Amino acid sequence: MTKTLEILGRAIVDIPTFYAEINRVFMADESWSLGESLDALNDLLYGGYGAIDGREPVKLIWRDMDVSRSALGLAATRTFLAEKLKRPDTFNVDRIADQLDALEQGAGQNYFDIVLEIIGDHPNIELVAA
Repeated sequence: MTKTLEILGRAIVDIPTFYAEINRVFMADESWSLGESLDALNDLLYGGYGAIDGREPVKLIWRDMDVSRSALGLAATRTFLAEKLKRPDTFNVDRIADQLDALEQGAGQNYFDIVLEIIGDHPNIELVAA
C-alpha cells in the first residue's frame, strides 16, 4: 500500500521554513527534528525513521510547488552559499565559490533544483506537483 504525504508549499518562504515543513510532514512522530542539511534530507528519504518505513512506496504531494520553487530559488541559494563561504574551516570554499559563480551565470543548480534531484534519487517516492 502506498503511503501519501503532503508538503504545503505556501508554508515555505526560505530554507529554514522548508525544513520546518519537512519536519512537520516527515518527523511528526519523532522526538527530534531534522537539521537544515541536504545530506540529512537525503538520509531521511531512505526511510527507517520518521514517516517513511524503509523503502515503502510513497506518494509525496507537493502543493503550491511554484511558491516553493520561488522561495528556494536564486536568492535563497545565493544566501545559502554565501553563508558557507564564511566557514572555510568547515566547507571547501573554492568549490562553493565555483557553485556560486555558476549560479550567477545561470548555469548552476538552485536549492529547489537540488531538493528535486534528491527526491528523484529515491525510486520508491513518487513526487506529485499539485
